[in-house]
Amino acid sequence: FTTKEVGKGSGLGLSMVYGFVKQSGGHIKIYSEEGHGTTIKLYLPPGEGMAEVAPTTTPQAEGGAETIFVVEDDPLVRNFVTVQLQSLGYQTVAAPDGKAALELIQAGQPFDLLFTDVVIPGGMSGRDLADKVATIRPGVKVLYTSGYTDNAIVHHGKLDDGVMLLTKPYRRNQLAEMIRKALGGGVAG
Repeated sequence: FTTKEVGKGSGLGLSMVYGFVKQSGGHIKIYSEEGHGTTIKLYLPPGEGMAEVAPTTTPQAEGGAETIFVVEDDPLVRNFVTVQLQSLGYQTVAAPDGKAALELIQAGQPFDLLFTDVVIPGGMSGRDLADKVATIRPGVKVLYTSGYTDNAIVHHGKLDDGVMLLTKPYRRNQLAEMIRKALGGGVAG
């Protein structure tokens, strides 16, 4: 089930939560009544052993001054990512789909890293986009992101050679780390 329009997302959020809860040995109870809403209760087993205290400070995320080209169809996610990248010192360019991204790139838009969702609308996956960009800019550095794996970059449970993937949801430090790693050498496969 999804509340999103056709081509606007996968509706996999609840199935991902269900998988996490089952993997943790718990269960979910869902009650929904039309016109009143839905209640979802997650039941997880109690923790075992001593509680670990998280460090009070997190390591400072490393940023940079390069330009990151963000391709993400969800405007809220696109805005969030660009704000996070800008707060790390990066310049950003953004597009909602592969067609818009290609138009900007063909017009000469400079960038140092293509950061694209694997699943984007318009009949072109993030991998298709990266392949087309590589014909215009050989050696382009690419970092993929996705809420779930897709055959475009994963085969037999393994990422294709040379492919870097940041799975959603991710934290600012994870974003910063993967961007630096991708800028350091990840070339589209």
